Amino acid sequence: MILPTATYRIQFRNGMTFDRARDLVPYLKTLGISHLYASPIFTAVSGSTHGYDVTDANEIDPALGGRAGFDRLTESLAAADMGLILDIVPNHMAASPENAWWRDVLAFGRQSTYAGHFDIDWSEPLTLPQLGQDFDGALTDGELKLVLDETQGNFAMAYFQTLLPLNPGSYGAIANRLGDPVATRMAEAVTSGEDFARAIRDILFEGGNRATLRQKLEDISSDHDFLRSLHEGQHWRLTHWKDAARHLSYRRFFEVTGLVGTRVEDPPVFDDLHRLVLELVREGKVQGLRIDHVDGLAEPKAYLDRLRAAVGADIYIVVEKILGASEVLPESWPVAGTTGYEFIAALSELFIDAGGLRILDDAYRSLAGETGDPEAGRRLARQQMVERNFAGETARLAAIAAGIFPELNRGEIATALGALLIAFPVYRTYGDGGPLSWQDSAVLAATASQVMAELDDRRALDHVLKLLEGRIDGDAAHEFRIRFQQLSGPVMAKATEDTLFYRYNRLLAANEVGSEPGKPPEGLDGFHRRMAERARLQPHGLSATATHDTKRGEDARARLYALSEGADVFAQAVARWRDMNRPWLKDLPDGVAPEPNTEWMLYQALAGVWPEDFDRGQMDELRARFTDYAVKAVREAKLRTAWTEQDGAYEDAVTNYAAALVSPDNDAFLEDFESVLQPFIAAGYVNSLSQTLLKLTAPGIPDIYQGAEGFDFSLVDPDNRRPVDHEQLAAWLDEARPIAKLQAAALKQRIVGISLQLRRRQPTLFSKGDYLPLKATGSRRDHLLAFARVQDGDFAIIAAPRLMFGWLDPGVLFAGPEFWEDTMIAVPSPLHGLKADLLTGKTIEPGGSISVSALLGTQPVGLISPI
Repeated sequence: MILPTATYRIQFRNGMTFDRARDLVPYLKTLGISHLYASPIFTAVSGSTHGYDVTDANEIDPALGGRAGFDRLTESLAAADMGLILDIVPNHMAASPENAWWRDVLAFGRQSTYAGHFDIDWSEPLTLPQLGQDFDGALTDGELKLVLDETQGNFAMAYFQTLLPLNPGSYGAIANRLGDPVATRMAEAVTSGEDFARAIRDILFEGGNRATLRQKLEDISSDHDFLRSLHEGQHWRLTHWKDAARHLSYRRFFEVTGLVGTRVEDPPVFDDLHRLVLELVREGKVQGLRIDHVDGLAEPKAYLDRLRAAVGADIYIVVEKILGASEVLPESWPVAGTTGYEFIAALSELFIDAGGLRILDDAYRSLAGETGDPEAGRRLARQQMVERNFAGETARLAAIAAGIFPELNRGEIATALGALLIAFPVYRTYGDGGPLSWQDSAVLAATASQVMAELDDRRALDHVLKLLEGRIDGDAAHEFRIRFQQLSGPVMAKATEDTLFYRYNRLLAANEVGSEPGKPPEGLDGFHRRMAERARLQPHGLSATATHDTKRGEDARARLYALSEGADVFAQAVARWRDMNRPWLKDLPDGVAPEPNTEWMLYQALAGVWPEDFDRGQMDELRARFTDYAVKAVREAKLRTAWTEQDGAYEDAVTNYAAALVSPDNDAFLEDFESVLQPFIAAGYVNSLSQTLLKLTAPGIPDIYQGAEGFDFSLVDPDNRRPVDHEQLAAWLDEARPIAKLQAAALKQRIVGISLQLRRRQPTLFSKGDYLPLKATGSRRDHLLAFARVQDGDFAIIAAPRLMFGWLDPGVLFAGPEFWEDTMIAVPSPLHGLKADLLTGKTIEPGGSISVSALLGTQPVGLISPI
């Protein structure tokens, strides 16, 4: 496998095209990037902001520049000796008429060429949960009309701008209503077997018929009985969008009904979905693949084996997979590793202060009430997912099991299933046709043991376990096993990342994808242990500090880590700020808004993104970003409002409160907030620089999210997809000033550049080198992480400070020699030779120790290499 030395994630769309990315190639090359890492580039629904809603997997999106623009980009990358990693989406496609395959399914149902491409239950008509009310209500209100889709040349039922193609078997009834000459022409088409679409196009362009047809269709649309009858004759049924949680006839991506699951486990579907991807690989245009949501696939290992066989051994492959606290990637998967969420979790263990976290916990629980217990909150969130948000999927599983075990009560089966899903500790297991791995068996056994104590009758659970363990044969048993595994992941993800992380707000920095927010941090020892495991288990997986899915920018998170160090300062400040902003609270029938838990969250979120040199002229932009975030956060929390049940009065109250926090009329609060924040900002900068150096040098391949080589104080998406000022970044990179003269963001970029150039010079050191923890001694040893990467006589020594809140002077990114005093790094004998710090050129004398006071007394971090 040909390994990257560093990747740079580009989010295409939102103004980023192939030609704009091509302009960045010289900058990325100079920075030290080996591979551009592209978000999905295949044709997606019109106006897509992310590209995961693919409509044509075999076309490069014209909105990005099409195939010609793509070829220009790859030619520039090849000329710069850089590679390309593509983010591909095998699990789902857009459930949109813009998707030709889906449109064909809508028109022809089970007879469609593509009926087997999508994961659809064909025991009933295809449910389309698109209406804002029930069908009869939409009909009465005139929201549904019969139209001619002039682009596609077919009759369609229009729901506002959505045109749903009709079953051609319905055309005779429509033709009879239209009358001559249309009926005659349609009858001729039926008799001759002529293509209906072609016949309609002929009629459409016959003189004067277009306007006449439109008017006649408009008249027919007023006949609600006819439209109702027409609707009953389709392969699909329009339903209220809220019904999707309770009943849906196709597998969706999480809760997104606009994304339909694909059956990529079938070889013909695999071939159809990957035709262009494999062509690009064979042509040498693509050197790596990122597999989106691998846990959504029916058989991840079989898929990955097929993909590996198709692309060959040299292509770098990583999977988007969130590992639980003690979970490891299956050894049998032919991939380099994951996209790196577990690395973020390791950083939180390092930078969160355990003692301060306990202080925060006391303060938070005193105001958060029942939301202050993370484990109880996790269980409640999972219960909500099982019983409400994924009720339809759970009921379908119960129905399958009831068919296999007719002697069991379906209600008891549903109870056992729900209990298992609520208690499941990882995203999924991976049994398909054979026995479970030892790891999956252990997970299932431990979960079952926990659940047994909760059930009055264990019979249903015992039978469900037999299915999950693969002890029962047959198609229905296999389907049950696969669908349970495809459901447990969405339940876990939506309950944790998109619910609990917005309810349990003790320390937002710990509420990150792949992290355990209620878990006490393990500090230095925990980080060393995790990195040793990473070097052993997936040394070539990506190491991320931010992705398009993280809850905030990496530097906002780094700043918020410092709240655990200054916990008493922050807790006292929040109490004061809540009192200062009490006039902005709103009394509502269901209680005051925002409630204390949300207030606590808002002050943290604002602290994470607050500019150090805030210009009051930027107030409007910050207010818009912050209030948008506030609304998203409370909807995700699903406590007093939600995406599916929006409470306008509550959301208005939260929005007004959030806006008041960044209002020029709230001067007293703003002055206090800015004053309190200064030491947190300073400590956050050091955390940012430390975590950057760790990502670049620890086991794994560093992945840089667009623009995050400078500071990134983004909120959750879509805020983190704002345009990046690459011109400013390129200007900083061209500066020749020493690091002591650089402003903080440019210094971060300099650390990135120097570290990546070292990785390019010594790729084997970082791809195969051992991870060697180095012992720090002295009075400040707990404030320092030190380790070495060692391989065949080559080595690099890394020194990164931590827990620096309160020890930094304003505007200075290091504590000075007097802070470090007698702190030393013990250096084993193979590393004793003459060395130099690559950031400053400072010589490190030979010997068995390094003085931290000499190394970090005038600089924030240290990267040492032999001379």
